[in-house]
Amino acid sequence: MGPLRLSPTMDPGTPSQLKKIAVTGSNGRVGRRVVLTALQKGYHVVGIDHSPLATDDRDLGSNFSFLQADLKNYDEALKALEGCEAVVHLAGYPNPGDYKVNTHNSNVVLSYNILRAAAELGIKRVAQASSVNVVTMVYSHATHFESFPIDESHPCLPDEPYGLSKLIGEVQADSIVRRYPDMRIASLRLHWNVPSRAFAADVANGRDPVRAKNDLWGYVHENSTADAFMLAITHPTNNWPSAAEAFFIVAPETTAENNTLDLLEEHWPKVPIKEGKDISGHAGLFDCSKAERLLGWVHNDDLIVQA
Repeated sequence: MGPLRLSPTMDPGTPSQLKKIAVTGSNGRVGRRVVLTALQKGYHVVGIDHSPLATDDRDLGSNFSFLQADLKNYDEALKALEGCEAVVHLAGYPNPGDYKVNTHNSNVVLSYNILRAAAELGIKRVAQASSVNVVTMVYSHATHFESFPIDESHPCLPDEPYGLSKLIGEVQADSIVRRYPDMRIASLRLHWNVPSRAFAADVANGRDPVRAKNDLWGYVHENSTADAFMLAITHPTNNWPSAAEAFFIVAPETTAENNTLDLLEEHWPKVPIKEGKDISGHAGLFDCSKAERLLGWVHNDDLIVQA
């Protein structure tokens, strides 16, 4: 059975109804930007992390509260989300680690605990961090690209524990909404989260060129990442095809110095370009039109979030 399909009248509410938001992994690089963005927009934010708040000692004001919790414990997850009306779930390991069990087992338990706790508490809107690595990319034994640019119809065939854990999180979302059809869950497939394209280009140019190639020279500006998560829990969902949706969140251009067509001719000459798609100049190799269409998200390198 696939994810729940929506009727035109099904919608969990309007953005103005949200007041209190939980952000798991709030001490992390993405988490801190999401917290700041939500506070700027006037929400009360509950930051939840397994590590103490000492990693971020700024005074964030009366609309921010912090809770240290082990979200791999379901009862702690349930208690942590009490009173919240939406959840941004960012807690988890950001890479495969030793390519054994810790990343996979931790991420899978974390995502299920948060989704299931949100369902039990009647929380209707959840956005969770997925990854472009649900597609075989830089962490994989061998890459597999069927066509460019990549969109959400591309096969997801991870062969490593991080990408697999994120794909399982998306499947968990499909399962949860079948049992709790009023929920809306967005899984955001993030690329490399950075403070600027210039930063990404500098680092990428100093990287192993094979690694950069297998990462498809992609990135996403950290403030646009935070904006995507806020839209994922506030934007109306009337036009979502299903109650749980995945979205690629990637900048529309690469970090590479060479033009994209030249890169493809050199590195991926046998991968076809989709008909009607323009990848001239430095155009990126991910198609994020679904995020624009359903979330209203457009990448913006100049978006400012006050720290």
